[in-house]
Amino acid sequence: MSLVLDPAAQDLLFREARTANTFSDEPVTEEQVAAIYDLVKYGPTAFNQSPLRITLVRSEEARERLVGLMAEGNQAKTRTAPLVAILSADNEFHHELPALLPHFPQAKDVFFAERPVREQAALVNATLQAGYFIVGVRAAGLAAGPMTGFDFAAVQKEFLDDDHTPLMVVNIGKPGEDAWFPRSPRLAQDEVITTV
Repeated sequence: MSLVLDPAAQDLLFREARTANTFSDEPVTEEQVAAIYDLVKYGPTAFNQSPLRITLVRSEEARERLVGLMAEGNQAKTRTAPLVAILSADNEFHHELPALLPHFPQAKDVFFAERPVREQAALVNATLQAGYFIVGVRAAGLAAGPMTGFDFAAVQKEFLDDDHTPLMVVNIGKPGEDAWFPRSPRLAQDEVITTV
């Protein structure tokens, strides 16, 4: 292998990491969430934009509202996960660009003055950041269960606003009993990589 990362870390982050479908009762602390974010905030994005927003669903009342908006197959695991996060894209991310891109503060107006352009950029870059977030959850020794089986419009109305587009709901915690479905196949390198 020509990877620099230790094989145990490779397994933790990728090879052995799985989407958990059941969780233990062990809570996910604010300190763990802070450590995850402190790690993943450095992942690269276009123009250093940071459109990802994370809504932590901790109260029982909010959890039940969210469970009712999940697809039937996602309800039980969303109800029992120690922590649930709604990941969304902030379509007004451009207001932060002067601080995030101090060498080119005018990028805010030059490239992102139009709402449709911002929505596309926010979708791409927040989704990229969501991938970093999932790997960060794994780096904390937790399992991440990302899901797109939910009522997007209802989640936006119930938990967000018109400037935030929901991307996914992620269950987070230590895996419980029978947490894993069998590993599904992946495409081979020659099915994915083309050299020109």
